[in-house]
Amino acid sequence: MLIGKVINNIWSTRKDESLVGLKLLIVQVLDSLTEEDGGRILVAVDLIGAGIGEKVLITQGSSARRMRGFEDVPIDAMIVGIIDEKQHGS
Repeated sequence: MLIGKVINNIWSTRKDESLVGLKLLIVQVLDSLTEEDGGRILVAVDLIGAGIGEKVLITQGSSARRMRGFEDVPIDAMIVGIIDEKQHGS
């Protein structure tokens, strides 16, 4: 899993039929929860309602396609959680 920050939405008027109705977000991958500027950018499907500026958990590859029966959908990344806060170890 990866940690990322949602930085924008993506709209696409023409896309594969299996993607119709799916919310697509641009996510910047972070090296840590405290990092504000990040590394690579990816597009992730969002089924949980994440918004711009939120830090999220992302799964990629075949793990992303296993969510809710998306085995035949051409996706490589999916947001699987919204990070509410971080907790320091004791």
